[in-house]
Amino acid sequence: MKSELMRGLNVPALSIVDENGRILIEEQRRLLRHLVQDGAGTNVIFGVGTTGEWNRLRNEERLRAMEVTIDEVRAINQNLGTSVESWVGVNGNTRAEVLANLEAAIQLGADAAVIAPTAIDDLHVDEMVRYFQREVTDLVETQSREIPIFLYDNADIASPGNVPHIPTQVVKQLSRLPWIRGIKVSASMRELGNYMKAALHYKLPGEFGVYIGNAMLVFDLYRPKDGMIGRLQEGWHEYLLNYSPPIGVISGPGNVLPREWQKAWRVCWAGDEEMIDQYQSICGRFDEIVVFDEGGRSVSKMLAGLKYALEIDGIVSSSLVAKGTPALSEEQRSIFRDRYAALRESIRTTTSPRWQTRPA
Repeated sequence: MKSELMRGLNVPALSIVDENGRILIEEQRRLLRHLVQDGAGTNVIFGVGTTGEWNRLRNEERLRAMEVTIDEVRAINQNLGTSVESWVGVNGNTRAEVLANLEAAIQLGADAAVIAPTAIDDLHVDEMVRYFQREVTDLVETQSREIPIFLYDNADIASPGNVPHIPTQVVKQLSRLPWIRGIKVSASMRELGNYMKAALHYKLPGEFGVYIGNAMLVFDLYRPKDGMIGRLQEGWHEYLLNYSPPIGVISGPGNVLPREWQKAWRVCWAGDEEMIDQYQSICGRFDEIVVFDEGGRSVSKMLAGLKYALEIDGIVSSSLVAKGTPALSEEQRSIFRDRYAALRESIRTTTSPRWQTRPA
């Protein structure tokens, strides 16, 4: 098991599917190559996550997506000399399904596995620690290699009746296990800090990483603060995060803009305030162009927008979403095309060509 945690941009790959919800293997491979951008794109490809509609796919399709992700990332690294990692979500509807998927990930050679405990239908919060201590541990210890496991905290996919977030005490207990190496969090800065504080009871700095799932938060987190109020804010952020800042950002729009999000991460980490402002504006616009008015309500259709943008760019030929994911109407597709063209033009005229995603 690798001792060093992968830093940087983590893109949760979309799942490219047909009308029956089956993974289109060759198109999925094209997407994965697109994310790497000859080494200028993502550092980690996270397959079969929420952005990949894992909870909308049959388990056999999750396994197909997992196999394609691991195999294609391995081929990309061999061909380009890159060191992109393949992380795969192994979640299923039941504890047994998660264990089977985790074993498959290990056998296929994934660099890491990701588990969202709150999304498992038959895993109550009171059983989470014991499930990992016993069932997950028993599986991992019988394998030929140990695999880093990351927890995933996202209230949007919590099972009905389960807690929306992993309790801090659970994270503290799970961090005792040597293969629990971090957590992907779509939550507030305070919750990020709580998880880091919990983990540092049993992990040394650098042994447990927090990855920001609410991607736009990264700009405010790393922007240098000026003046007395700014220094107080910066000190408060450091206090909340226990002086251990997140080491990566997870960006769904990175499927469409991998170079732009890679540069955004770099300028944030470097504390380049002017460039942080520029990339916050660029990256934030994608969140805006997938919002549509439906009967007086503002509705975000992020996954459908991401897939349609990839179709526009010629990366994939199918922009179908899985059953249960909100799709774009024909009118919304027309609106999105104009909005997306304007965003692309803005990127072309305001940023370095090096950090402009190359669609073809």
